[in-house]
This record gives sequence, C-alpha cells and structure tokens, in this order.
Amino acid sequence: MTSSAPSSPVSLLHPLDVFYREAGRALPWHEAVPPEAIPAPMRGLLAHNRDMTSTLEQHHGDGIHLRVLSLGHDATSLRRQVVLCRDRDDAPVEFGATLAWLGEFEEPWRSEIVASRRPLGGILNASGKAYTSRPSAFLRVRPDGFLRASLGFKGDPDLYGRQNTLRTSEGRVIASILEILPPPPG
Repeated sequence: MTSSAPSSPVSLLHPLDVFYREAGRALPWHEAVPPEAIPAPMRGLLAHNRDMTSTLEQHHGDGIHLRVLSLGHDATSLRRQVVLCRDRDDAPVEFGATLAWLGEFEEPWRSEIVASRRPLGGILNASGKAYTSRPSAFLRVRPDGFLRASLGFKGDPDLYGRQNTLRTSEGRVIASILEILPPPPG
C-alpha cells in the first residue's frame, strides 16, 4: 500500500480495480452513466452528496453492518471489500471497495475503522468529524461471478453504483470508495 492518496482515480472502478488485479481477475464490463440514466429507486440511493450508510439506513428503515470479504491495512491506509447488510435479516444492500487514509482519524475511531465491524460512514458520523461526500462518477456494471456471489443473487441484471470520495473539511482525501447496489428485489 502507498502512504499518500492518489491525486485521481486510476479507473472508474477504483479501488475495486486494485483487488481484482491482485486476484488475477478481469474487471467486469462497466461504463459511466449520467445520474438520470440510473433507474429509480437506485438513483435516489446514489445521486446525492451524503454518505451511503445513513442513506441506506434511512431507505431500509434499519441499521447496517458489514460482512468483510477482504481486508488489509498498514500504519497509513486500509483497503477492504465489504458487503453492507441490513441488521434485521442480513440482506445485502451494497457492495463496497474502500481505500481509507488512517492518518486522517484520531483514536478510538482509527481502531474502529480497522476492526471493520461498522461502515465507514457510520463511524465518521458517530465521531463528529466534518467531511464531505462527493461522487465523481456514476456507473453501470454487468456483474461477474464475484459480484453475484458477494451480493447473493443470480442472473445478469445491470448493477448501478458510484465512485465516491470522502474529504476532510480542508479538502484532504479520507477515503476513495466504489459503491455498487444489488439489483432491486423482484
């Protein structure tokens, strides 16, 4: 892992591209789309400048917890792939790939982020740390076997997501996050 934030995303699927490269997997087909091309209700869950944790909790009327798929960290950064799940029934509500800069967090929040039990947005909101959430791109993805298995569905419906950057109030990058929603029920 590197010790400083990238100046711009390497790809539309960053940081998922890093995990796929390390696993020797080809990235799934994807394309950038304007927010208005995202079908409702997914558009309302993606096209905003709020954190996804509170947005998903409000939409689902329930708390959100993590199922960790992969995790790595050093003194300066954390990389993880997770599925955000509803507390009441463990249903997947988002796939996330995150690269977070641990130096931007004080204790005990840094240790809580590394423990990876709660979503980053929930930890940031509980900490009272001022930050911004700004999507830089919206995307459509044709899921591969890894995304289907992670989100627990069959078939090939298009998935929608966003490339998001969290920053301090001074503009320093806190995290780069790829957020992909599962297909709607039915």
